[in-house]
Amino acid sequence: MVQNFSKVHDVLETYRTAIYEKDVEKLLSLYASEIHIYDCWGSWESKGIPSWKANVSDWFNGLREGSVLLEVAFNDVVIEETSTLAFVHCAVTFTGIQEESGMQLQQMTNRFTYGLKKAKGTWVIVHEHSSLPIDFETGKGIFDLK
Repeated sequence: MVQNFSKVHDVLETYRTAIYEKDVEKLLSLYASEIHIYDCWGSWESKGIPSWKANVSDWFNGLREGSVLLEVAFNDVVIEETSTLAFVHCAVTFTGIQEESGMQLQQMTNRFTYGLKKAKGTWVIVHEHSSLPIDFETGKGIFDLK
């Protein structure tokens, strides 16, 4: 799937809709082939599209099996960009919704940083880092802060 993302906000909006639609190829269209991702789940690091595709496919398959829609909201978005490079940091809230009932199942907010480059007139993500604050007493991630 070839798309043209002329604005950094186009990338964020497509990220949001691709996750809601559980569309692996749409989500992967946002990333450069040499993508390097630090994630909070399972395999904490992915290098390259094949590695990231495996993680995304597993994630979306789990959502399908549970009949869960995942709404994505970007908060406190800061974008710094030049003509060829962009840096984004924000809080991203993921809300799981039961498809049939519309009932909210769970919600969590992660901190995200994206590094993007403009290649052939379109923005692509070359680096992504998500994190959670840690409760120092338990050593566990804090999922419900905003």
